[in-house]
Amino acid sequence: MRDAVIVEAVRTPIGKGKPGGALSGVHPVELLSHTLQALIGRSGIDPALVDDVIGGCVDQVAEQAMNTTRHAWLAAGLPESVPATTVDRQCGSSQQAVHFAAQGVIAGAYDVVVACGIESMSRVPMWSNVPPGADPFGASVAARYPGGLVPQGVSAELIAAKWSISREAMDEFSTGSHAKAARAHAEGRFADELVPVPTPAGLVAMDESVRPGTTPEVLAGLRPAFADPAFTERFPQIDWSVTAGNSSPINDGASAVLITSSETAARLGLRPLARLHSFAVTGSDPLLMLTGVLPATEKVLRRSGLSLADIDLFEVNEAFASVVLAWLQETGADPARLNVNGGAIALGHPLGASGTRLMTTLVHELRRSGGRFALQTMCEAGGLANATILEAVG
Repeated sequence: MRDAVIVEAVRTPIGKGKPGGALSGVHPVELLSHTLQALIGRSGIDPALVDDVIGGCVDQVAEQAMNTTRHAWLAAGLPESVPATTVDRQCGSSQQAVHFAAQGVIAGAYDVVVACGIESMSRVPMWSNVPPGADPFGASVAARYPGGLVPQGVSAELIAAKWSISREAMDEFSTGSHAKAARAHAEGRFADELVPVPTPAGLVAMDESVRPGTTPEVLAGLRPAFADPAFTERFPQIDWSVTAGNSSPINDGASAVLITSSETAARLGLRPLARLHSFAVTGSDPLLMLTGVLPATEKVLRRSGLSLADIDLFEVNEAFASVVLAWLQETGADPARLNVNGGAIALGHPLGASGTRLMTTLVHELRRSGGRFALQTMCEAGGLANATILEAVG
C-alpha cells in the first residue's frame, strides 16, 4: 500500500501585512517563486519529475489572480511542463493543498507533488475579492441564517462567551505565544525551515510580528476590536474582549512542502522527514464559524486509530486566542505540547500560506524533538476545519 511522505519543507519569514512591512515590496508571485526555488534546490530533485503543484491562496484577485501558483512556478524558472493549480479553503487553503497532494500520491495519481501557499496581505488586502456592494452569500444563505452571518472576530467573541474564556486568559495565552516564538528564534529552531527573502530594502531573515517584550499588562491596554453597535445589541452575552493583541495579525508570507511516497523517495535518494498519517476535513456552525477544529480533531483521531495521549506535538492555528483555548478545554490536551514554538498570534497568519507554514514548522520540530506523532488543525471561515496527523520516520 502506497504512503505519502514529506521530504522537504520551507517557508519565508513572515512580514507585517501593511505598506512598509518587511515583505510588502515583493510581488506575491515572486514571494512564492522564491520559496519554490528553495524547496526544489534544497531537495536536489529534478523539477521536471514534479507531477503537480497545488497552492493555497485566499484572496485570488489582483496580484494573486489567474492561478498565482502556476505563475510562481514559471517565475522560478522551473519547467513549463509541470502543471499547477490554486485552491481556496479559506485559512486552511494550503493545508488542504497538502491533503490533495498526499491523497494523490497515496492513490497513485502522483509520484512527486508540491503543496504550497501564498498570501500578500499588504498588496492584496483581505476582502479584496469582494467588491463594495457585492453579496457573496446569496438569498438562500440569508434565509437559512436570518440573523445574518458575522465577521470572524465576532465569532471569536461568541466562542469566548460560550466557553467562559476571560480577557485575562486570552491575553496571557497571547503573551506566551510571543515568548515561545522569541525563544524559538533565539535558539535557532527555525533555522532549517526559513528561506531569507531579498527585498528592495534588504534581506529579510526574521519573522517581523514577534514582540518579545509583550506582557499581559501591555495587552490589557488594547481596546476590543469588534464591538460594533450592530453586534453589541444582537449578542448581549458577549463581554467584548477580543483585541488586536489576542488575535492573529495581518501578514505576508509563503511556504511549501515536497511530497512523495516512501518508495519514490528511496529511488530518488530523498530523505523523508515525516509520513502523512491521517487526514480529516469537517464543516461546522458558520455563525460560530471557528469551532470546526473540535470535530476535525475528533475525526482525524478516530480515522488514525490514535488517542490524544499518543500525540507528541499539536499545532492549532492561533487565528484568535479564544479558538485555541476552547480547543484546549474541550480536548483536555496537554498545553505544554501545543504550539511549542509560538503560533500565529506572534509569528503571523498570511492566510493562504498558513497551512503549509504550520506544517513546515511542525515537521522540523517533530524531528528536532524526537517525537513520533503530531497533529495540526486549522479553523476556517464559513465553519470549516482541516486536521492532519504526521508520523516521524527514520
